[in-house]
Amino acid sequence: MLFRTLVEIEKAEAGISYNDYMMMFGSCFVENIGKKLQDLKFPIDVNPFGVLYNPESIRRSILRMMERRLFDESEMFEQEGVWNSFYHHTKFAKLSSEEFLNQANDALLKGADRLEKCSVLFLTLGTAWIYRLKSSGDMVSNCHKLPAAMFVRERLEVNEIVESYSGLISTLLSKNPQLRIVFTVSPIRHWKDGAHENQISKATLLLAVEKLRSLFPKTIEYFPAYEIVMDELRDYRFYAEDMIHPNEQAVQYIWERFSETYFSEETMHTINAVSKLTLALQHRPFNPESESYKKFLSTTYSQMKSFCEKNPNIDFSEELKRLER
Repeated sequence: MLFRTLVEIEKAEAGISYNDYMMMFGSCFVENIGKKLQDLKFPIDVNPFGVLYNPESIRRSILRMMERRLFDESEMFEQEGVWNSFYHHTKFAKLSSEEFLNQANDALLKGADRLEKCSVLFLTLGTAWIYRLKSSGDMVSNCHKLPAAMFVRERLEVNEIVESYSGLISTLLSKNPQLRIVFTVSPIRHWKDGAHENQISKATLLLAVEKLRSLFPKTIEYFPAYEIVMDELRDYRFYAEDMIHPNEQAVQYIWERFSETYFSEETMHTINAVSKLTLALQHRPFNPESESYKKFLSTTYSQMKSFCEKNPNIDFSEELKRLER
């Protein structure tokens, strides 16, 4: 007897390996799965502008990165002694405007370099609702907890998303014809929008992605993270205390389904080898000066060095430096 519905996912025709350079933009799925990919030493850049929630914020961030259009002082604002911009997540906040600009532009330029060699681009859409500044009409990526009276709230329509992304994808493909784009829709419910409004928002995103898939069938893929949480993990035991965000158990399950979809046996073998090495580095001895621990470190260093020689595209340089010290 089966007591839950299982979301069927076909094995991806083109998987993901350590030879693929990846970038991720968006929210929930990007932050959770992206972190796991980073920890496993995949060549990946996650959210160069910080967490982004709506399709338009993601689109304009990618375009700006492609144009290498740097930020200037006119795009910053100061709030209680902290500097930020409406393009960025709060994690970019700095105590001086110079620090903020240096950080933001450094991330933009590094991201632009990485985007040029990217082979797989993940885009996670969280909500179709956007906010605009009343004073200028400009859309913001993050309201930074400023007074609600400063903003106007509106919902993107399916055709708006499809039209704007058709242009973005065409531009990306003109520079990188082999690029693969994997869309996901975040399973996190934007409860502050209201229950009904959240459902309309998610439906808008799903319809837009489906239309884009039909327009770019050789380029766009869809991974059903939203459906997995909504259908397979519908019980509240898979949620954090806020009853909104998936908990670690749910994230781990999504990771397993993702792995089944995109990783070959060879890639899984490499993942297991990387996991063993990183786990060894997390070992904390009772006596760091003991001969047995020094021998353990020496063995780990040798194993890591040998692994990197066989897998030059996997970067353990920082870990090797620490072991050398």
